Amino acid sequence: MLVNATRMLKLAKAGHYAVGQININNLEWTKAVLETAQKLNSPVILGVSAGAAKYMGGFKVVADMVRAMDECLGITVPVALHLDHGTYEAAKTCIEVGFTSIMFDGSSLPLEENIAKTKELVALAHDKGLSIEAEVGAIGGTEDGVTADGEVADPKECAKMVELGIDFLAAGIGNIHGLYPAGWKGLHFDALDEINKATGNIPLVLHGGTGIPDDQITHAIKDGVSKINVNTECQLVFAGAVEEYCKAGKATPTAENTAKGYDPRKLLKPGVEAIKAKVEEKMVLFGSVGKAC
Repeated sequence: MLVNATRMLKLAKAGHYAVGQININNLEWTKAVLETAQKLNSPVILGVSAGAAKYMGGFKVVADMVRAMDECLGITVPVALHLDHGTYEAAKTCIEVGFTSIMFDGSSLPLEENIAKTKELVALAHDKGLSIEAEVGAIGGTEDGVTADGEVADPKECAKMVELGIDFLAAGIGNIHGLYPAGWKGLHFDALDEINKATGNIPLVLHGGTGIPDDQITHAIKDGVSKINVNTECQLVFAGAVEEYCKAGKATPTAENTAKGYDPRKLLKPGVEAIKAKVEEKMVLFGSVGKAC
């Protein structure tokens, strides 16, 4: 059974660990993440961007697939299905089709418009029993075609957003989506401390988890980050493993493959195993192993 993310993140905040949001891009990806979370007895959040949902056939297709897979695999750890960086329209759609958690990213809007739309979506989400994440201070890099510099959120604006009743907050502290450029100055822990003080005990979210040094990850968790998003690292290891498989000649149309009809599952298997290893690595780093309850 899928759950919203509120309880798992409150427990993470209190226990000084973080829950991983692992973005999914297809059926194999989803299965790999769920099986790894179950193996490690770790709660997990499945993140779905608008682009990934479109690739998989739409938000309803994703919701139905994840629910069916969670049930049929006998998954017992807490799993939240979360819209990642959703627009106002996407958030409303996901509320209706079966997601258990949503993120409304109004960080590119004027603050008052971001607040007004967030307030409306908080009411809609909570009426359906969903958790909701909001964002202040745009996360750097590019996500679904929207590019932003690594901004540092204003603690006062963060406090205003929390007053709306959101369940967790993404606040920019210099983090970036995708690969980090040479010369990146690192996370702004002074800003994180001020945001944490301004927002009380609300779980904070670190987007752009790929490429942040492990010691900065653990520092951020100690300072109040309870959810960390991982996408690019899984994409890279998946592509790399499949590429190596092809380079080894295992995907060529040999006589045996041609006679039987080539099985594409063999092509994807190395990528799936690479994702499992990467997700396990991250869950160990975040401290969420054995925390399912």
